[in-house]
Amino acid sequence: MNTEPIRSPLPRTQPEEVGIPSQAVTSFVEALAQSGQEVHSFMLLRRGRVAAEGWWKPYEPALPRQLFSLSKSFTSIGVGFAVADGRLAVDDPVLAFFPEAAPKRPSANLQAMRVRHLLTMTSGHANDTLERIHRPGTRDWAKAILALPVEEEPGSRFVYDSGASYLLGAIVQKLTGQRLLEYLGSRLFSPLGIEDAAWDRCPRGVDTGGWGLWLRTEDIAKFGQLLLAKGRWEGREVVAASWIAEATKAQVGNDRPGEPPDSTQGYGYQFWRCRHGCFRASGAFGQLCVVMPDQDAVLAVTGGAQNPPAILDAAWQTLLPAMGEEPRVVKKHQADLRRALRGLRLDPPGFRDDPPAAAHLDGTSWRLEPNPAGLRSVSFAFHAGRLAMTVQARRKTVFRCGAGRWISGRTRRERTGPAVPVRAAYTWTGGGALEATVRFITTPFRETYVCRFSAGVLELVVKTNVSFGPLETPPIRGGRA
Repeated sequence: MNTEPIRSPLPRTQPEEVGIPSQAVTSFVEALAQSGQEVHSFMLLRRGRVAAEGWWKPYEPALPRQLFSLSKSFTSIGVGFAVADGRLAVDDPVLAFFPEAAPKRPSANLQAMRVRHLLTMTSGHANDTLERIHRPGTRDWAKAILALPVEEEPGSRFVYDSGASYLLGAIVQKLTGQRLLEYLGSRLFSPLGIEDAAWDRCPRGVDTGGWGLWLRTEDIAKFGQLLLAKGRWEGREVVAASWIAEATKAQVGNDRPGEPPDSTQGYGYQFWRCRHGCFRASGAFGQLCVVMPDQDAVLAVTGGAQNPPAILDAAWQTLLPAMGEEPRVVKKHQADLRRALRGLRLDPPGFRDDPPAAAHLDGTSWRLEPNPAGLRSVSFAFHAGRLAMTVQARRKTVFRCGAGRWISGRTRRERTGPAVPVRAAYTWTGGGALEATVRFITTPFRETYVCRFSAGVLELVVKTNVSFGPLETPPIRGGRA
């Protein structure tokens, strides 16, 4: 991944120059800390300029970021381009684009499914189709989705469905002969000065559409500013204003019991409506692009948050009411904000040394019992204040950890996909127990390997800060290899 400085950066200014008191931004940062949600970066724009930005070390501005479902809103723009080109209409039947993948006897509900229904998450499927197609051995995802029962009449009910977003990307590729990433490249990314974008692909080479896009935080902010400006960038139309208006308004209701308020304000074409007249592109664990039209403002956020609605709550409580015309400049408040932004950091666990335990463990390897995580062995080597912890699963991964300080490295978190930058540190927690923390800093994820030793037996627990499933593994036992 490219870590070069960002080209074509957004213009910067002081908060007060665009009607935001510095104290309000400091309050926002403090509210994030009080929320208990892990945030990795933010960028606040007003009137087209960056009023404030911050990165919690060891996270960095130049690194691309795994966006998860924030990707869906970019897919919506790709569909909008295809509509503007006359390649399709939102009321075209979905089956028309997949004759080779259609069931021999499609149901009436499947025949009634339109592109509009994919855009608004009202395809008629009773549950997200992603889990049912994203399985080992499934190569043709479109065929797998179209083979599923369509239990309800399309358009009748909102059901969040990443498989629908995948089909949208697949339709764009079929119509254009280009990957969605390539189609957006010259028409969206280049005008905005977005470089080195990447998108994960399915086994047949189609961009995943509903997730899998990698961009920098500043790229997210640029996207939000484009939406705020109704598709115009540096004096010219990049995206049709009519498409942005349709895509970001409430096309369908999504008021569901138990959902947070900002997820029940209506849904557009792969965009969420929010309270206060705002809308957003949103990805799991706190990847956010929040557009505030009434305030002429944009907020881009990345994080590893288990409860992302708390980030929105912090913005509504601190930033929204403070945005005015000409706030008084208070130099102390400006200095307080600069100090707060310089001090943003996510520190490694405080280091506690245990030389006897390190000497006893150094050079050892441990064979693990069969376990759902698929881990086979783990080994340890200490040298010059560093730990090299080697974890063997389907592939071998070496984490190089600093003694109470982050050490930079690169590895793959998943069996497939690109190697990503990591920062790792270790400490001893008492009684000869070892704890290694690894941050995959282009993703939301932080993993902690907790290793306890007793009577020649290792007990390993792997914890993660955020997850679509359990946050830690059951204890995995092992013996000396």
